Amino acid sequence: MLLDHLAVAGETLEEASAHVEQALGVPLQDGGKHERFGTYNRLLGLRDGLYLEAIAIDPQAPNPQRTRWFDLDRFKGVPRLTNWICRVPDISASLTVFPDGVGHPIDLARGALSWQMAVPPNGRLPFDNLFPALIQWHGDLHPANMLQDSGCRLRRLVVFHPDALELARLLGEMDAVVFDTGPAALRAEFETPHGKRVLE
Repeated sequence: MLLDHLAVAGETLEEASAHVEQALGVPLQDGGKHERFGTYNRLLGLRDGLYLEAIAIDPQAPNPQRTRWFDLDRFKGVPRLTNWICRVPDISASLTVFPDGVGHPIDLARGALSWQMAVPPNGRLPFDNLFPALIQWHGDLHPANMLQDSGCRLRRLVVFHPDALELARLLGEMDAVVFDTGPAALRAEFETPHGKRVLE
């Protein structure tokens, strides 16, 4: 299992995008729409094969008639880093070893990209929505390879949770990811063209 990308949610896509751009000092690129969930995003290419997305409910999209991913139906307040997504080679096999509530694989596609994502029925992941969402990409295409280089590199992602030790036990050691005991939150530390920056 590898870190794949980070998600910053907002009540609007403009707010989520501005939060990232102000924190890191670099512009995002246009992303696309996720018709199955009634959401859309903007993207930022990171080094080391990672990327970041600003995501929000698309006000022009029809109601998806299902709970949206990343717990966006209940999102309120200021934009913030809400989720981290991990790539796995076999999503069905991975789901057999992780806690209940991580979700069920859903087939998704946008343009030439095709993937499966595990989405919980209620939209909210275990550990106060801080368990990583699981993704399996199909084929060789990956968003990180299709985005401009922003000059940003993730130094580390800190996952704070009261049960951080249990979360770390379940997930094992991961490059650039550390677990720390505290109120549930995410903190991403970056090297950028403007020096070290933090995104929360």
